[in-house]
Amino acid sequence: MKKLIFYSSFFILFLLYLNAAAQNVALGIQGGISIPNLSAGGSNQNPLNTGYSSRFGPDAGIYAELKISGLFSIQPMLEYSSQGGKKDGLQAFPTPPQLAPLFQPNPAPTYLYANFNSTAELNYLMLPILAKVGWNFESSPLRFFVDAGPFLGYLVYAKQITSGSSQYYTDPGGTMPLPGGAHSFDNTQDIKDQLHTANVGIEGNVGLAYKFSKSYIFIQGGGNYGFLNIQKGTANGKNNTGAATASFGYSFWLDKQMKF
Repeated sequence: MKKLIFYSSFFILFLLYLNAAAQNVALGIQGGISIPNLSAGGSNQNPLNTGYSSRFGPDAGIYAELKISGLFSIQPMLEYSSQGGKKDGLQAFPTPPQLAPLFQPNPAPTYLYANFNSTAELNYLMLPILAKVGWNFESSPLRFFVDAGPFLGYLVYAKQITSGSSQYYTDPGGTMPLPGGAHSFDNTQDIKDQLHTANVGIEGNVGLAYKFSKSYIFIQGGGNYGFLNIQKGTANGKNNTGAATASFGYSFWLDKQMKF
């Protein structure tokens, strides 16, 4: 929480400085959707960290655009980003210790399988610094742009949400059930202490802006990817975050004499 307050305060002070300078600077806000997924990290793959599909979540940010030339600008941003992934259907879970006696004298298997729904909801506060290049369409009010750059991420929320009921199976095909009938998987677990708080990665977008005299609106699509494995330990494998994004927004120049 202290780091979150620090990042937010730093960005607010930065925006106040820009407002005081008010030269070649635009401020803006954007919002849209994030379509994240979790990719298995390197050789640390097992039935727990593979098989994820995308989920949907919000993505929003405030930013400043520092115009360097008619083509190039720098865009620092404070962004709230939804990350994570989901699994629906037959999937692995660690064998509960209380079931170990069922397999004696043999050792209990590392994983059992069941048919349920599982969602990893991870939300980050991210600070991207993007290099932005744009081109005007001659007499048209349209402007095409691309941007890309690194980000620093801070984990603010992490939940593992499961639901459904199912028999337990000893095989990934779900053909060898254990006795005992169906078991409930309805549960929400805070997993933040199992994950690294910080992440670093890269972000980029491609978009189209519509220019007014001293402001513009835009729509863009892009994505982000975290370079660091998010898990602290290796019991559940290793994953990297990443998301496709789509958003729209509005920006205005602080200097009333400025335009594209």
